[in-house]
Amino acid sequence: MRGLDTQVRKNRRDVFKAIAELAYYSENIVDDIEALPYRLCNVDEPESWENIYRERAVVRERSRLAMGMSLRPENQPVHVSQGIEGSDIAEKYYEPPLLQVIPSACNACPDNRYQVSDQCMGCVAHPCKEVCPKGAIEMIDGHSHIDQSKCIKCGKCKAVCPYDAIAHKTRPCADACGVNAIESDSYGRASINSDKCVSCGMCMVSCPFGAIADKSQIFQLIRAMQSGRKIVAEIAPAFTGQFGPNVSPDQIKTALKGLGFYDVYEVAIGADMGAIAEAKHYVGKVATGELPFLLTSCCPSWSMLAKKYFPETIGSISNELTPMVATARVIKKEHPDAEVVFIGPCASKKLEASRRTVRSDVDFVITFEELQGMFDAKGIQLEQVEEKDEMNDATGAGRGYGVAGGVASAIEECIHTYYPDTKVLIEHAEGLSDCKKMLMLAKAGKKNGCLIEGMACPGGCVAGAGTNIPIMQAAKELRIFKGQAKKAIPDQDMNDGIEDE
Repeated sequence: MRGLDTQVRKNRRDVFKAIAELAYYSENIVDDIEALPYRLCNVDEPESWENIYRERAVVRERSRLAMGMSLRPENQPVHVSQGIEGSDIAEKYYEPPLLQVIPSACNACPDNRYQVSDQCMGCVAHPCKEVCPKGAIEMIDGHSHIDQSKCIKCGKCKAVCPYDAIAHKTRPCADACGVNAIESDSYGRASINSDKCVSCGMCMVSCPFGAIADKSQIFQLIRAMQSGRKIVAEIAPAFTGQFGPNVSPDQIKTALKGLGFYDVYEVAIGADMGAIAEAKHYVGKVATGELPFLLTSCCPSWSMLAKKYFPETIGSISNELTPMVATARVIKKEHPDAEVVFIGPCASKKLEASRRTVRSDVDFVITFEELQGMFDAKGIQLEQVEEKDEMNDATGAGRGYGVAGGVASAIEECIHTYYPDTKVLIEHAEGLSDCKKMLMLAKAGKKNGCLIEGMACPGGCVAGAGTNIPIMQAAKELRIFKGQAKKAIPDQDMNDGIEDE
């Protein structure tokens, strides 16, 4: 479901646009946000739910999260606007939990259940019944029936059914979570175990009901821009194609300046710096045997996964700056009076920016999806924007960071060019389940000598939770953008003068 333009995505986009409009135009934020559910759901026939009351209830909670606030408690009479004074400001750090389940939107989907469908032919052999170790299957009215109180979820019945008439029903959010962070509350609704969660956002984009949402800084960013502060944007390489197939990178840069950003930098600049630094790190530490392997660090969820679940590998995680932070430091060196907003595809970057060590570098984080809300609120038609600025800061290597395998490929290319006598072994994993398997192998000593790239999102950054277009299309657009770079790889000395973390 990732990348599809569904009703869920439309609903999220409507809320981001509405919150951006409040930031731009509201003169009474309390009254306006209380009225927002009625403005967005102003018809008798709801678009998404069985009744208009539930639809408005969902909008209320989405609006709070889009304002950077937490969900309201279910057992207390709390207005939508309660606590808004803490968000009606020009700066606000993300506060955990970043991702939350909206109770009124959750369908309480069955978790791990085998169920006979109408495809059952009532065959004479009934192999499903024969293989069941607990006698949970019986024939009723000529068809198989599973007694859920006896079923142990072994799946043997499904495996032997000649008509594929037995379905294994699981929660889409739980299936998408590679760290088993999706649990159930007392009502059977999904809940997120924050101790397990690494904030990749895959549960959010996999829920067909849109019941999981993340907090946003879109309101505070707009307020900061309205206050006259100097705001510089850094945009991740996966941006290309995200705002329409006929919208060029130069149009995006021009449009961002039209929104009020002082300047726009490619985050791929920081990726170039990281590729050079990690190439040097690999040659100096792994190739010499000082470290058994090197784990890339540009994906925050991948790094969190390693630190939470495989603490033995912490010493092998690259200590180089992530592209977001490295680019931010370049910006603040060139514009000491500026604040920096990272615009990207990633939910977990929001948490990275809230770290004590990063707060002074990155002031705001918004996704492509949230940026589209800003364009919509201002009525900017990107296809009609006249190109006035050139987006050409980085090399092809840095831009390639946006797809799975691109990080390792960039580092490998730098090693081959600048350290030609060094043999490099490359591994990469995408999706948290595969990332866990890779870390288990590394922990067991089966990946010694390797440079290991991990991406929490299957497909890489182009498949992040805050993207707007299908993954394959995004990957194609990024390949084109990479090919347009003036240089293939960065200069070896480009990191000189940039302070390490």
